[in-house]
Amino acid sequence: MKKFIFMGVIGLFLLGSCNSKSGDGHEGHNHETEKHDHKGCDHDHEHEGEEHNHEGEDHDHAGHDHGGEAAGGHNDEIILPPAKAQAAGVKSSVIEPGIFHQVIKTSGQVMAAQGDESVAVATVAGVVSFRGKVIEGMSVSKGTPLVTLSSKNMADGDPVERVRIAYEVSKKEYERMKALVGNKIVSEKDFAQAEQAYENARISYEAVAKNNSANGQAVTSPINGYVKSLLVKEGDYVAVGQPLVSITQNRKLFLRADVSEKYYQYLRTIGSANFCTPYNNKVYTLKDLDGRLLSYGKASGGDGGYYVPVTFEFDNKGDIVPGSFVEIFLLSSPIENVISLPHSALTEEQGSFFVYLQLDEEGYKKQLVTLGADNGENVQILSGVKAGDRVVTQGAYQVKLASATNAIPAHSHEH
Repeated sequence: MKKFIFMGVIGLFLLGSCNSKSGDGHEGHNHETEKHDHKGCDHDHEHEGEEHNHEGEDHDHAGHDHGGEAAGGHNDEIILPPAKAQAAGVKSSVIEPGIFHQVIKTSGQVMAAQGDESVAVATVAGVVSFRGKVIEGMSVSKGTPLVTLSSKNMADGDPVERVRIAYEVSKKEYERMKALVGNKIVSEKDFAQAEQAYENARISYEAVAKNNSANGQAVTSPINGYVKSLLVKEGDYVAVGQPLVSITQNRKLFLRADVSEKYYQYLRTIGSANFCTPYNNKVYTLKDLDGRLLSYGKASGGDGGYYVPVTFEFDNKGDIVPGSFVEIFLLSSPIENVISLPHSALTEEQGSFFVYLQLDEEGYKKQLVTLGADNGENVQILSGVKAGDRVVTQGAYQVKLASATNAIPAHSHEH
């Protein structure tokens, strides 16, 4: 009996010893696996270290190009040497808050001011023939012949000749009665009628005789100025008093802005305006043109346009074309401590606007900005830059090109 008990204890001991070895072998396998994974991680880490060192070499190289600065500089810095910046016309200035006016953007038209235009009209009936090359925009002086009106080979005959004959006949009748009225041979009433007929004929003849020639009756410019428009064509037949050529002096011009009714309450605060012409994209300021507000309408137009007219007057000191339609920026109430930049400082990419900050003598940085009101010359900056920043105001596009040039080698080297 004791023998069986002893053999059972030995069997249990051997079974426990086997399980222990099996567990030790499994744990050893896992440990080796963990060691293998750890070595693999060490290998990757060493590779990353090599890439990091390689990038560090690129950064050191960029630092060397920038003048030996430390490798911890701006990663997005744009390098543009001063000599190249000056050659490209790059200029920068320090931002200072100032006064900016609220803006109402609309459209309108430039018109000739009243009293600065005149029209040459037909003094006799006849066929139009232009004197030389008369074109719109040409400069003319007062008395310059513009059109010749001829009545040759017409049933009514030459009107100038008819006026001359009527004048000579009335003159002889007047002189005859003048000699007889003193002797009471003719009545005072008949003499007065003869005198009136003579004076009327004289005035008509003198009006047309001074500009008459063998070719016909010449029509001259009534004022000094420019030919605004030709109202007839070569060969047209015109009657007495018909407009022929419009002449403008172009000294004063009107700017009429058509403003939507929703801005009516702000019209009383409008003091000036800027406008941009479509033919040269130049922005004109009424302040520089001695402009002034004349009036604004108290009701909208009755043609269904629902616009209120606002009219300015200004001197035509530039090459502004009367009659042209323009884009207008009405300047309303002033706002203080506003950061604004000229249009030349902005660049656009996919609907977003950017400026370039100058960090040092040759370093620049691209900066996203949020825009506010636009007065045609400057744009209100709501965010992105602050007072004291130095911003590129001219040549921003050249800095953008330098940014693309700097980015290409770095991108290729990373691959």
